[in-house]
Amino acid sequence: MFLKLTSLEQVQSRVGSLPAPRDLKVIDHIDEHAQRWLSYTCFGFIGFGNAGYIDLSAAGGEGFVSVLDAKHLQIPLSALDSGSIVESGLSFGALFIVSGMDETLRVNGKVANVADGLLSLEVEECYLHCAKAFRRSNFWAPRSLEQSSHEVSEFIQQVQFLALASINSSGQADVSPKGDLENFLIQEEEGVIYLADRPGNRRIDSFRNIIEQPEVSMIGIVPGCTDILTLRGSAELRTDGGLLQRFKVQGKEPKLVTKINLSSIEIKPSIALAKSALWPPQIAPKDLIPSEIFKSHIQQSNARSIQAKIARAAVSLPGAMKKGLEIDYKKNMY
Repeated sequence: MFLKLTSLEQVQSRVGSLPAPRDLKVIDHIDEHAQRWLSYTCFGFIGFGNAGYIDLSAAGGEGFVSVLDAKHLQIPLSALDSGSIVESGLSFGALFIVSGMDETLRVNGKVANVADGLLSLEVEECYLHCAKAFRRSNFWAPRSLEQSSHEVSEFIQQVQFLALASINSSGQADVSPKGDLENFLIQEEEGVIYLADRPGNRRIDSFRNIIEQPEVSMIGIVPGCTDILTLRGSAELRTDGGLLQRFKVQGKEPKLVTKINLSSIEIKPSIALAKSALWPPQIAPKDLIPSEIFKSHIQQSNARSIQAKIARAAVSLPGAMKKGLEIDYKKNMY
């Protein structure tokens, strides 16, 4: 048995294969569903980098994302906590959040331009991410709205949601959501932290990137608190029995654990998170229906394999996508 995973084949054998082609739900533009999602977006995470380097910033505020056209977004630099990390030509990975929604919109691409206090982003990938990270973290139902501990070790224990930014050797960035119970999302041990892999969409984007290029950047959130935990370090993927046992929930061990040797860790206030006013959450918009968004994106896919054709036919059946999501969220949280 491999303790440190060093190949995609080893990772995929641990987390399981995708039920459909990997990029089936990924489109290369902002369609009407994504545009509507972004019109409601009040908070997000945006990672910027190139091959060998990635940094991550929170971004927020009412209506801070503008859709210029199907391939371009615009964001004021003032909406970012760390606008200084942005440069033209960098890759970006973004995770956009709508108050009251459990799913998130992931958008990846390139920084087209930075000028006059505005950031222009060229879209290469766009897709909806499943609700599991938000539901596991009880993101919209924080235990309190009070400030959390300013002791790093205590804050780590309270973190229930985390965005992980990674980048591959070709310079393509990605930001992945992670959510779990208090004391189970992050565990710390002498300059090293550990994250459990829970069931998700099985695209293994961040794992793929870590194998190629281990440097990662993260932001951890305690729901209800406007302080954030920023972390940077070098990651590796582990299957040590003792580590898996430490993250056991509901009698189930994770398939693998991400070990991160920290180069920096800090608690700081997030202006973006404060401006977003996430808590208490608003009522989820009635015109954002995740099952319909997933269905539409799958039907727009250009994949031509037999698997892709079967998947498109399956989701076309009335109610099939909604029922499939409900079953997955009920049975595959851990």
